[in-house]
Amino acid sequence: MNLLNKHDLDEEYIDFIENEKFSGRYLSEYVANVQRVYLADNRPWVIGYSGGKDSAAVMSLVYMALLGLKEEERHKPIFVVASDTLVETPAVVNHVNNSLAAINRGAKRDSLPITSHKVVPKTSETFWVNILGKGYPAPTRNFRWCTERMKSNPVSSFITDKVSKYEEVVVVLGSRSQESTSPAQVIAKHKIDGSDLAKHMSLSNAFIYTPIDTWSVDDVWKILRLCHLVSEETPNGTKNKWFDKYDLEWENPWGGKNLTLWNLYKYSSSQGERLRGGDETTPSCGNSKFGCWTCTVVTKDRAMESLIQNGEQWMEPLLDLRNKLSDTTQLENQGKVRNHIRRDDQKELTYDYTYGPYLLSFRKQFLRRLLETQKQLSAIDKTFELITVPELHAVRHQWLNDPNEPDWDDSLPKIFKEIFGYDLDWTIDDTNQFSKEESEIINRLVPETGVSPSRNVKS
Repeated sequence: MNLLNKHDLDEEYIDFIENEKFSGRYLSEYVANVQRVYLADNRPWVIGYSGGKDSAAVMSLVYMALLGLKEEERHKPIFVVASDTLVETPAVVNHVNNSLAAINRGAKRDSLPITSHKVVPKTSETFWVNILGKGYPAPTRNFRWCTERMKSNPVSSFITDKVSKYEEVVVVLGSRSQESTSPAQVIAKHKIDGSDLAKHMSLSNAFIYTPIDTWSVDDVWKILRLCHLVSEETPNGTKNKWFDKYDLEWENPWGGKNLTLWNLYKYSSSQGERLRGGDETTPSCGNSKFGCWTCTVVTKDRAMESLIQNGEQWMEPLLDLRNKLSDTTQLENQGKVRNHIRRDDQKELTYDYTYGPYLLSFRKQFLRRLLETQKQLSAIDKTFELITVPELHAVRHQWLNDPNEPDWDDSLPKIFKEIFGYDLDWTIDDTNQFSKEESEIINRLVPETGVSPSRNVKS
C-alpha cells in the first residue's frame, strides 16, 4: 500500500504530510493510521461534522488519507453528517452549508466515496415548537432538554439508518482529550482492547474512532491553515507566534479556505481555550462552541456579543430576543410568564415550587416579536428564516389543543397576517376545538362552578 499517490497530491501537501509533526508524530503517521483503520473492514464511516475546527481537522485528515489510497482501495462509503438545529447562528449555518457543498464537489472531482448530508430535528421536536407551541421553559443547566431532541436524536437516527443497511458503522469524531476531558474519558472506557475503535455508548453495532484524540489546538490550526508556532524575541521577552510557513490562505484538500472559520473563532467569545493556542503576541480569542443563537444555558452569549462588536450588527435583534428569553429563566420572572399548572394538569407542590409551561399570552407575544424580527431581517436577506412554515403549523396545532389554555380564538394565523400581510395555507384543525362563542360560555361558567376550563380535568 502506498502512503501517498503523488499524482493525486501536490508537492505542498506531500512536504507538509511528510515533515510536520502533530503531538510528537509526523502527520504522515496519522494519515497511514487512518488508511489502516479504513481498510481493516467493510464498515462504512459516518463523520460527525459541526463545521468547527476539530471536525474540520478530522475531515482534512480523512480526506488526505483517501487521496493517498488507490482508487480500488476506496472500497466503502464515508457519510459526512451535519446536524442543523434550525436555530444555529446564521453565520455558522452559511459556513457549514458552504463547507458541505465544497466537500461534495471535491469528492466528486477526486472520485472519493464521500457524500455530505444535513439532518434536522423532527418538526414536533424543534426549539420553537417546544418553546412556543408546547410552552416548554427555555433550557437551563438543570433542564437542558434541547441537545438530545434537536441535535443528538437526528444524528442517531441517521446512524441507525446506516446500521440497518450496512449492519455496522464506524462514527468518526473530532474529540480531543485536551479540549473535552469528560467525553474523552467516556470514549476511553468503551475502548476495545487492541483496537483504535471504541463501542458507541448508546447505539448498538456502531463504533467510535477518534483519530486526533491526542492533538492540541495548535495541531488543529496547523492542519487547517498550514502554519505553526515559532519562538520570537520581543521587547517583552521570548514569545510564541504563529509563523505562516506557506501561504496563510491555503485550501482544504477538497477546496475552499478556512479564513471564514478562523474569523468565526477569532471574533467569538474570549472564554476558554484560545484560538491561537500558544500565540502570545496577540490577544486571546475564544474556543466558543458555535451553537444556537437562542441558547439560554449560558448566562450571556459572549460569542454573539463579540460577533456584533466586530461588524455583525445585523445580529442585534437576535441577541435581544435571546436575552428576553433568557430573562424568563430567572426565578423572579418565572411566575410572570409561566403557568402554575403543568401540562398534565398537576400542580407542583414540592418543597421547591416549580412552574409549568409558558402562559399562552407570553407565547403569543414572543411569536409576534420573532416574526417581526424575521420580517426585519428578511429585508437584508430574503432567504432568512427564523421559524419555518412547518413549525408555524405545528405551533398552531399545539395552541389549539393546549391542555391548560386552548387557543379558542385561533390566534396564530391572525398574528401572521398582521405582520406579513398575507395568509399561509392554514388547514382546518377542529380537533376538540370549541368555537369562540362556546369558549365564552365556558369561561362565564367557571366562576359559578369552580371547575377549571382545562381539557385535562380528571374525574
